[in-house]
Amino acid sequence: MTQIEKIYHIYAGDRCLFHSIKEEEFNTTWSTLKIMVGLMKTDYTIEDLSYEELTFNKDLALHSSH
Repeated sequence: MTQIEKIYHIYAGDRCLFHSIKEEEFNTTWSTLKIMVGLMKTDYTIEDLSYEELTFNKDLALHSSH
């Protein structure tokens, strides 16, 4: 059985704030970060926040030769 998984990287501008977050943790982390940036005085605005979603085959990654 093929195991397809998703991970996420969250960015503020060009800076990676969170790397390789599992799908189960992403929604909470993303929501919390947007609230924090909106409430706190930071160098970033909500518009600076972005994320990248990566999908991979876990079985293939585990059995790769490189």
